[in-house]
Parts: sequence; structure tokens; C-alpha cells
Amino acid sequence: RGARPAMPSRSGPPTAAGRWSLVTARETDPTRRAHARAESFLERHGVLTRGALDTERVSGGFSGVYKVLRAMEESGQIVRGYVVEGLGAAQFAARGAVDRLRALSRTDGVAPGEEIVARVLAAADPAQPYGAALDWPAPVGDGKHRPGRKAGALAVLVDGRATLYVERGGRSLLSFTDDEPTLRLAAEALSLAVREGWLGQLAVQRADGETALTSNLAAILRDAGFRATPKGLRLRA
Repeated sequence: RGARPAMPSRSGPPTAAGRWSLVTARETDPTRRAHARAESFLERHGVLTRGALDTERVSGGFSGVYKVLRAMEESGQIVRGYVVEGLGAAQFAARGAVDRLRALSRTDGVAPGEEIVARVLAAADPAQPYGAALDWPAPVGDGKHRPGRKAGALAVLVDGRATLYVERGGRSLLSFTDDEPTLRLAAEALSLAVREGWLGQLAVQRADGETALTSNLAAILRDAGFRATPKGLRLRA
């Protein structure tokens, strides 16, 4: 015989036990909704450009948000200008974001003693500007693979510049520079992400359109901890 079903108590049925909270009612005013949406885009991207909004799949595209951004600029909430060179004047940002960019910008290269940072980001991450606000640089080699803001793909940026691109699944890898020190920094960052558990294992079979074991990146990947296998170069946590 099956167990008897639990009887409801004064505090309610057993299946309703737990912590509950009232959901905030959805804003119905279209002006408030448009303003909140524009603010969320500014917080997400820092500097909002036409290319950045193209990745958001916004109804109406950039023109659908432009009127709200222009009104926010006229009221002094945000600023518009040539923040990123080459992207036109239709760039919007909070004043704090512009001030921070000015503080971090440099025109004479890396200062002596300054550490160059390599970061591994999801290719579709808003913090990863390539394929959105910026065009992808030309990959090294003539392979058929091309970078893109795809789910599961990774981009390794060294000093803010795209250096490596890892296809979803990690079987194919692209590089965007021939500079060996830069490539080594990118490979070490990728290796660290795997060893620390941020990524699963990587098994690279193709690099810049060539077999990974005989590619120009083979020695750099081995030095970063990748091990040779019959199919390519593999790295595990």
C-alpha cells in the first residue's frame, strides 16, 4: 500500500513550505521602461555604440534606443562623443565611465614595470568588445574557421587586444598575432583558467588552420601545460 498523502495544516499545504516573496509589479509606463532599458545597456557596456547594441537584439535596433539616449544626454545624465576612435560620434557613456577611461588610457605603450594583463572571456561577454563595438582582427593563417560571438566560444585578450580565439568545444584555436611573448601570455591565461576549474578540459586539434601538433602554436601550448595526444594537444585541470 502506498503512503497516505500529507494533510494540509493551518500554515498551508506541505508543498508550499519555504520562503516566499512578492514579485514587484511590472512597470507599464513605456517611457520609464525605455529609460530603464537604456540605463541597463549603459551599465553593461560602459560605452554604448551601434555595434554594441547590435549584439543585444533590441527591437528597433540602435534607432529604437537613440531617442532615449539623446534625451538622457540633453538632461545631463550621460555624455556623447568620440570615446572610442573610429566608431563615429554616436557613442554614449556615463560621465564616470569616460573619466575612468581617461585615467586608464595611454598613447605611448606600456610603461616600465607595468604589468600586462591577459584575460579569458566568453566570446559573447559584453566585456569582450570584438565582434560588437570592434571588428575582429584578421586571424593568422588561412583556415576556414572565423571568430564570432558564439555561445561556448572563448576569447583571450592581452592588454585589451584579441590574441586567441577558442571555438566551442576547444577543438579549434585561432591566433591574431605573431608576437611570441603576447601569445605565451595568452596561452598561460588559458591554461590557468583550466587548472583553476573555470573551464573543462581543452583538446585542441586544429590551430590556425593546421594540425595542432605541427602548428606554429604547438611549442607555446606545450610550454603552457598542454600535453600531446594522438589527436592534438590536451589540457586537463
